[in-house]
Amino acid sequence: MSPANEPSGATTPPTDGALIDIRDVRKIYVMGTNEVHALDGVDLLVRKGEYLAIMGPSGSGKSTLMNMIGCLDTPTSGSYKLRGTEIREREDDELARIRNQEIGFIFQTFNLLPRADALHNVELPLIYAGKPARERRARAKELLDLVGLGDRMHHRPNELSGGQRQRVAIARALVNSPSIVLADEPTGNLDTKTGQEIMALLDDIHRKGNTVILVTHEEEVAARAHRVVRLRDGLIESDQRRASSTGPGT
Repeated sequence: MSPANEPSGATTPPTDGALIDIRDVRKIYVMGTNEVHALDGVDLLVRKGEYLAIMGPSGSGKSTLMNMIGCLDTPTSGSYKLRGTEIREREDDELARIRNQEIGFIFQTFNLLPRADALHNVELPLIYAGKPARERRARAKELLDLVGLGDRMHHRPNELSGGQRQRVAIARALVNSPSIVLADEPTGNLDTKTGQEIMALLDDIHRKGNTVILVTHEEEVAARAHRVVRLRDGLIESDQRRASSTGPGT
């Protein structure tokens, strides 16, 4: 992070080999005659294998930053490089490919197709990637087994509990072996016990080598991560690593 944004005690990983390299990113939305500065000069480096939580009050810019990392939005100015590739220079079809193959999304509202069973919901990214039917079904079954839903693969979302739906969403997020798993309030619509089960699953996903980035307003959820970035008014207010964490994958 730049000296202007770097909080006391923050640890910034080296730029070499950074999976995510965000420099002086600004995002301005025009609302009528007003400009809203959702991000106002953010610097953020994330290495492969990190487990990162993004926190902040409503309007702090955390959702905008998540959308930026997920290539759902592009900066007004500044640089965002994913695996060394400048995202602002990519065409829409290339951004779609990146979203499909590099990033796995887990949403608070699950975002499952209501008329499709769990198996079809999980294999959707593979369909978009053009994988053969036999290959994608085998992979989808493998991921549903991984999240403990091998016996529910032919159930539709309305036949599953909230926790089971989120497990389907996690399986879908992992099916393409993405570089990054992005989770937006992954426990927001779940009861406490089910939320803890989902977080234990995300912990396990990280231990297996995935880079996990989650947006949350819950301190207990953020405490599972090894690094917590807090935003306020479009700027990084603090960037702290857990004392017991010495680096990615620990």
